[in-house]
Amino acid sequence: MSELLLVRHGETEWSRNGRHTSWTDLPLTANGEEQARALRPLLSDRKIGQVYASPRVRALRTAELAGLPEPEIDPDLREWDYGGYEGIATAEIHRERPGWYLFSDGVPAGPAGHPGESPDEVGARADRVLARLAPQLDADDGDVVLVGHAHFSRVLAARRLGLPASAGGLFTFETGAVCVLGTEHERPAVVAWNARSL
Repeated sequence: MSELLLVRHGETEWSRNGRHTSWTDLPLTANGEEQARALRPLLSDRKIGQVYASPRVRALRTAELAGLPEPEIDPDLREWDYGGYEGIATAEIHRERPGWYLFSDGVPAGPAGHPGESPDEVGARADRVLARLAPQLDADDGDVVLVGHAHFSRVLAARRLGLPASAGGLFTFETGAVCVLGTEHERPAVVAWNARSL
């Protein structure tokens, strides 16, 4: 069975500052570009069957700098729609909503076209991605790489492991890192997490 590799984009100005970034299409910082390039040795040793990426510039540039084959863009790999919390850091949100937690509370509606997403809505999107990938993972024709974002990838990992979407909060996912989901005894398992070398 092929492994599923989750690649988080390199650092952006907002990720460096802890600001929620979904549809705002920020470029990588110089450090983010270096993080992406640093993934080349880790990824070059793997047999890669297919690469998919979020449509955001930060994900596509990370795939390019990491030396991955040209990705197929999958809109379902976009980051959690933060609605009214776009561009706002958790510490700021806690001033008005102490105890707020993304993975259980979701977000308020934002501007037109950005209603925000609940944990279950993000989980349903992750399930769609996993259902589409299932034949490729079963075929063992090479690893499947998803280049995207922290919160969505954490939910996708939880769903791959058979956990509720809210369990994505049990993981962290650093910029410019790779997480590997494989199997043990034919059951989904974490093989590596937040790796920068394997």
